[in-house]
Parts: sequence; C-alpha cells; structure tokens
Amino acid sequence: MLQNGSAGSGRSVFQDTMADMTFPEVERAAKAGAIALWALGVIEQHGPHLPLATDVYVPSAVLQRARRLLSQRGIESVIVPPFYWGVNHVTGRFTGSFVVRPAVMIELMKDVFASLKKDGFTSVFCLSGHGDAVHNQTILQGVRQGSEAAAIAGRMVVSQSALDRLGFDPADPHLAISPGQSPPGGKYIDVHAGDWETSLVWAICPEAVRHDVLPRLAPTNFGPPDLAEWRKGDEHALRATPLGYLGNPAAASRERGEALLEREAEVVATAIGTALQPSRRP
Repeated sequence: MLQNGSAGSGRSVFQDTMADMTFPEVERAAKAGAIALWALGVIEQHGPHLPLATDVYVPSAVLQRARRLLSQRGIESVIVPPFYWGVNHVTGRFTGSFVVRPAVMIELMKDVFASLKKDGFTSVFCLSGHGDAVHNQTILQGVRQGSEAAAIAGRMVVSQSALDRLGFDPADPHLAISPGQSPPGGKYIDVHAGDWETSLVWAICPEAVRHDVLPRLAPTNFGPPDLAEWRKGDEHALRATPLGYLGNPAAASRERGEALLEREAEVVATAIGTALQPSRRP
C-alpha cells in the first residue's frame, strides 16, 4: 500500500512537458526554433524509502528548472515526456526493477527522434536520470543512431566526471559536457537511494518519501572495492545491498535537495548553452 499520501499527490510525469500542450502550441514552439529536452530514466527499486520512479522524477525536475534558466538566456525549449523503460543492469534482480533490452531502447529512441524532426524540431538534448553504465552507453548509442536516421542534432548531457567511467570520448559531437561531478563526492560512496537521491526526491515530491523508514536506515559506508562488487549486478548487488540502497539516506534533507536541484539545473543549462554555440554544433 502506498504511504504518506503519495497515491493522492496528483504529481504527473507529464507536468510541464509537451504532453500537456496542444498541437498548435507545439507547432508554434518548433517554428520559433525551440529545442527539445528529454529525460531518460528507469523504473527501478530505490530502497525501502523511495519510489520506483526516482530516476524519472529527478531528471524531469532538473530539466524543468533548466528550461527556465535557458529561457532567461534566450534559448526556448519544450520538454519531451520522460522515457522510463531503461536498462537496469545492476539492480535488475530486485523486485520492481524492470529489465529492457538495449536494442529495444535504441529503436524507441530513434522513433522519438524521428517524431521530433517530423514536427519541425532540429535539436534535442537527452539527460539521464540513472547511473547504470549500460543504460548511459545505450542512451549515447540511441542519440547517435537517432540523430543520423532523423537528420536531427541530438546530444546527451553528461558530467565531466562520468566520461571515463562510461568510456565516452569528450570530443564526441553528440555529447554536451557539464562541469563537476554527479553525484557529489564524499568520504563514502553515495550513488543509489542514499543522501543525494533521497534529498532530491524530498525536494521534488516530499510525499513520495517514506519518512518513517529513514531513521532506521544505517549508512552503507562503501569504498571503491565495495562499489565495484555492487556494479557487477545480479546476485552481487543483492548481496552487497540487500535493502536496495548504497549511501546514507538518513542524512538527507529537503534543503540539501533544493540546493542540489539548483546546481544540477545550472550545470545542465550551461552545458546545453555551450553546445548550441555555432562552433560547437555537430
């Protein structure tokens, strides 16, 4: 049973997206040169305290704020309804984590790119809400193939610190690189349903956080070897994090989440603005 009123919150993943616009409104935006922004997350377990849609809510909220910042800089945009049937390589064995084949995800991305081009959009920026390496590598492949097939300028926004882990070439014209690291660093690793993500969800949709559970969740205190074991996925992830989180969720706060959202929106907007400069266009 859903707790803390999450069933009646009225929150919609279509909020502030094209799905709530009429077709003439979308048509006018495309003709005016608006770019398309697209969040790509997953439905995945996030411990006993966060909803399965965490990786959809977070990038969607970041893009909503980034859209306002871009508008202030003279760059108009529309937000594509979020993608959420992504790749769960690490947590695929947990209840609630859906497993989608990368090839299926790429084909769907190609169709979405084609639809955007059909409607007159010439540029689309994709933002991942999920840290799984295979998921992110699949997004970049989808961006490359979708851009080529639809003759549209597609890019994936990715943090500078994630390039090496994901095996991405910083010179790839289909990347828009943001500064800094995401999630922020600390003494112990916090990458899944810990302080970082719990704070963000608390700021975005506080009614979806199981606040009664938080005080009972001890920090995992993982170092690099523990993280490497967890990233093997399947039974390795189940054994390493039986409660489904990696970090310190009890340390989260709504105030920290608000600050993180503002920072993420700023770096994403900056990366997009930089990529749109004439000398950086693919």
